[in-house]
Amino acid sequence: MSARLLWQAARLTLREGAAPIRSLGKISIRPRTYQFVPLLMALRLETVRLLIADDVGVGKTIEALLIARELWERGEIRRFAVLAPPYLCDQWQKELQEKFNFDAVVVRSGTVRQLERHLPPGQTIYDYYPVQVISIDWVKTDRNRYLFLEHAPDLVIVDEAHGATQSNRKGQQLRYEFVSRVAQEKERHLILLTATPHSGIESAFRSLLGLLKPEFAEWDMGNLTQEQLQSLARHFVQRTRRDIERDWEGEICFPKRISEDLTYSLSPGYQALFQETYKFCHEIVSTGRSLEQRRRRVRYWGALALLRCVMSSPAAALAALHARHERLSDGADLVLEEDVDFHRAIFESDNDETDDEQPSLPIAETVVSLQESEQRKLHRLVKLAKQVHSTDEDTKLQGLVIAVDDLLQKGYAPIVWCRYVATAEYVAEGLRTRLSAHTGLQVVCITGRQADEERRARIDEVDAHAPRVLVATDCLSEGVNLQEKFTAVIHYDLPWNPNRLEQREGRVDRYGQTAPEVRVIRYYGVDNPVDGVVLDVLLNKAREIHKALGTYVPIPEDSESITEAVLNALFLRGYPSEARQLSFNWLEVDPKIAHLHKKWEYDARREKISRTRFAQRALKPEEVQRELEAADAVLGDPDAVREFVLEATSRLGFPMKPDPRRADVWHIPLTGLPSNLPEAVRYALPHIQADTWEVSFVSPTPAGATYVGRNHAFVQTLARFLFEEALTREEDARAARTGALVTDAVDTPTTLYLLRVRYLVQQPNGRDLFSEEVRILGRTPAGWLSDEKALQYLNAEPRGNLSAEEKQQRVHAVLKEWPRLEDDVKQRVEARAQALTEAHKRIRKAMRSGVRGLQVTPRFPVDLLGVLVLLPKEAQQ
Repeated sequence: MSARLLWQAARLTLREGAAPIRSLGKISIRPRTYQFVPLLMALRLETVRLLIADDVGVGKTIEALLIARELWERGEIRRFAVLAPPYLCDQWQKELQEKFNFDAVVVRSGTVRQLERHLPPGQTIYDYYPVQVISIDWVKTDRNRYLFLEHAPDLVIVDEAHGATQSNRKGQQLRYEFVSRVAQEKERHLILLTATPHSGIESAFRSLLGLLKPEFAEWDMGNLTQEQLQSLARHFVQRTRRDIERDWEGEICFPKRISEDLTYSLSPGYQALFQETYKFCHEIVSTGRSLEQRRRRVRYWGALALLRCVMSSPAAALAALHARHERLSDGADLVLEEDVDFHRAIFESDNDETDDEQPSLPIAETVVSLQESEQRKLHRLVKLAKQVHSTDEDTKLQGLVIAVDDLLQKGYAPIVWCRYVATAEYVAEGLRTRLSAHTGLQVVCITGRQADEERRARIDEVDAHAPRVLVATDCLSEGVNLQEKFTAVIHYDLPWNPNRLEQREGRVDRYGQTAPEVRVIRYYGVDNPVDGVVLDVLLNKAREIHKALGTYVPIPEDSESITEAVLNALFLRGYPSEARQLSFNWLEVDPKIAHLHKKWEYDARREKISRTRFAQRALKPEEVQRELEAADAVLGDPDAVREFVLEATSRLGFPMKPDPRRADVWHIPLTGLPSNLPEAVRYALPHIQADTWEVSFVSPTPAGATYVGRNHAFVQTLARFLFEEALTREEDARAARTGALVTDAVDTPTTLYLLRVRYLVQQPNGRDLFSEEVRILGRTPAGWLSDEKALQYLNAEPRGNLSAEEKQQRVHAVLKEWPRLEDDVKQRVEARAQALTEAHKRIRKAMRSGVRGLQVTPRFPVDLLGVLVLLPKEAQQ
């Protein structure tokens, strides 16, 4: 139907939509209903101050950038910055550009000079580039912070905000002090993002809330008054996946996570390596008890580091032991614990990028303090590690090969998580060698030794249509999106921080994963006491809490407390006998572990209360859906985009076809295109080596397909071409401006008028906005039709023939009558403007003074884009 095609083309070219939510006209994805909740919260605040603490993988980036795009479209911000850990800057830039149509620059040590070359005289990078993604660790320094603070933008988004709370750790405290300075400007919009707002330290949590409003930092979070609770709830949203699926979506919108445990047994050679290593570590811990405290702690760190490397892989063991030679030969003084932060070499941190190099320093510093007889025992360990490495005695690797092979045969694409670089490289090579029977198998290894750009490039190069395995260290475990190409996780090395377990699994189990289920596998040795301690003391407790609460709760102690718990569990009763099982009642023999678990359970109860309070149940799904439907009516929803592209490509001679195997995937031909295809449309097609272009109109998008939304360049090119063709070439235009047809959809002559209406939105802040919409008005001899009925008639099918002369006469009569209808049209447009005014006020209803002066006023005259005359069958006779 030419008239409907024109209507779709006209509204798909709109940018400044008249609906209260303006940002939908500028974004290239289709967010879920629940992701609009923070936006509605933000629009009810005069100054946006929000802490978004939804679960890992539900789309906090999308939620924050929806707010940014909306504030931008309303003219409330003209510059904004995202402060992120350095390893997430490139991903933020990609999200801004591809999904929200912002041209963002990355500001960090490696880009500053290049950005400064393009500055006009007298300007800084902060006031010249309107959208910035800044490394928080770069900008927090004294050298860089003051220039940013002097030229700080209207909106600041802080990612991984739990790393910017008050702390006795220097780096974290510097981030907190910097963000606090940013927050001091009361008129500045501030959005904080974290999946773990409460680290178990109450003062740190209050310091985070205090960034939103200073008074929040003084409140007792366990005893909030009703007034305090209501005030905080306006600035804080925290939902689990269970909340979202039950209360917001009413359906499953995340993949089903299938968790399982796989085990292996140590070979005789590996068992001998472990036994000798354990005896050595037990000995140096025991003899170190007589040393002064700092030297004793260094030995504890060294023992734990060596044990962890040995049980990670023989390659990691050799890499760690090799460092002792360099340390012994350089004759340097002992580096005491107060000088070096050893915990990052052993425990995975919540707030910093974990160091994935072998923990050579604590091992080497331990070796320096040993007697010559103790040092000689290390030669035996090196010999045993080389034997396991050079022979086929690594049963841990052998078991992994079987597990990965099984996943590949079942169609999964797994990520194998390793603790150390040496282990990751060793495992990747082992998989390549042993799984060569899989045709075209890609085994990609990514570690912290690669720069951010190289990591991203290597992931981008992975072919989503071929078998693939990613072997990675925890350099990829936080904030990175891997769900588009991977569907399973194997923890080859169990993390010693339970929070890291969820972060790893959240790389595939997150919003955007199109596979119906993902597999996550904890892999450990049945006769590996190190794994047993980590499982009993840490990981099983984390799983128990997750099962009860529906989300993970951060471990409530600092690294020193965890060290003592693990250390005591490993060395409490001497060398573990073969009869000792992995599961051991540590709580009965170690009060420190019992205290840790008790505090953890307390935090879980507190977290449950918090999430119940701040799941934003005051907002209802139907309220959010009403606003989305209002925007869709103006701009067109994903179904409208699909319908338009389907009809447009057909009329232009290269019809798209559905994928016979995958739902929601379509193929647009790239070869055999008609010779008369408009050059603009031809240019908008992707230049790829393929016969067809796989596209989808749903978001999240099936793997391998391109999401084609209303803002995609191809859709925009089609819409503009067809719309402009209709305006300039009435005779043979594919989307005709005028028409007449006989149909059984009406029983009386009916005329449809296609109008473009412009409005002025007068805002309380004085920043007037322009908006527009395309409307269908319907009229019969008896009067005007409802909007719903007029839109319904736009789908009328022809059921008879009219001569060209009669069509022309019918259309001419309608156009001649149009001037006499202008007053009626004006009244209907003004009524629509009043409805829009009420809709805008409804969005901002919670503000005390935010609706004063808000008014939507139509601009006349309206544009008559087209008319369609519908005649009943009787009129043909």
